[in-house]
Amino acid sequence: MKCAYHPSYQVALPPGHPFPMSKYLLLKDQLLAEGVLTAGDILQPEPLDGETLELVHTREYLAKLASSALSAAEQRRLGLPWSEALWQRSRLASAGTLMTARAALDGGLAGNLAGGTHHAFADHGEGFCVLNDVAIAIRKLQAERLIERAAVIDLDVHQGNGTAAIFEADDEVFTFSMHGERNYPLAKMRSNLTVPLKDGVGDVEYLQALRRHLPAVLDAANADMVFYLAGVDVAAGDRYGKLALTEEGIRQRDRWVIETVRSRGAPLSIVLAGGYAATRARTAELHALAFREAAAYERGRIGDAQKFLHAARSAAG
Repeated sequence: MKCAYHPSYQVALPPGHPFPMSKYLLLKDQLLAEGVLTAGDILQPEPLDGETLELVHTREYLAKLASSALSAAEQRRLGLPWSEALWQRSRLASAGTLMTARAALDGGLAGNLAGGTHHAFADHGEGFCVLNDVAIAIRKLQAERLIERAAVIDLDVHQGNGTAAIFEADDEVFTFSMHGERNYPLAKMRSNLTVPLKDGVGDVEYLQALRRHLPAVLDAANADMVFYLAGVDVAAGDRYGKLALTEEGIRQRDRWVIETVRSRGAPLSIVLAGGYAATRARTAELHALAFREAAAYERGRIGDAQKFLHAARSAAG
């Protein structure tokens, strides 16, 4: 399974800042150490150009990002202090999601070891999200006529308000969000399908809701490409989440999404989205679940194909 990663996915933040920036490196190292990925599976993106970014974001907003012109209020809304490294990182992570989507179109399944910055709107960023990587990837693939329709399965604990707003009037992109009803953002945007969850929802209720809605989402979307925001801030004890999923519940969630999407033949691109566990190592461990499940699915699919080929050869005598 191919995955995008760049050393500049992480940048320096002020001491005590709550965003777990080191999770990207920790996740990459963990997946390599476990053999889930090999060095040859890692794709290294280059920063996206302005023309591609303008498929989603306004020129005025991009100019502010490029020239350190965000006001103090805009940086507070973003939740991150502007830096040249942050601007570079945001373009790299968005490029990683586009690279991942291309790899998924070729091989069926791929991931970005970053991305899922779903609170970024066309004209501003918020909630630790600078650029909307999934929206950029969708618009670029549509512009190149590689896809017509896309689906966004957003299972972060927070609604992807930026993504919902960007595609609200677009009949060719289906946005599905299961999120905490009483969590950030307070003002929700309109997704094609929203499943609000009460505080404290655990594995059983969560998985029942997902299994009830996901097949219908995929039927309605009829997508040429599916993006999965596999946020792990649904875990019990997450700093910014109010749900109560166990590690096993998250693993089952990820497996269900991967198997359900791929069983229908749709290419699937996995991106991280949020996670704020007690430690950054624990956050990376939870993010690793989706990639372990994706790799296991790929091994099983290849194994089944090899068994079929062996049986066919034996029958041919």
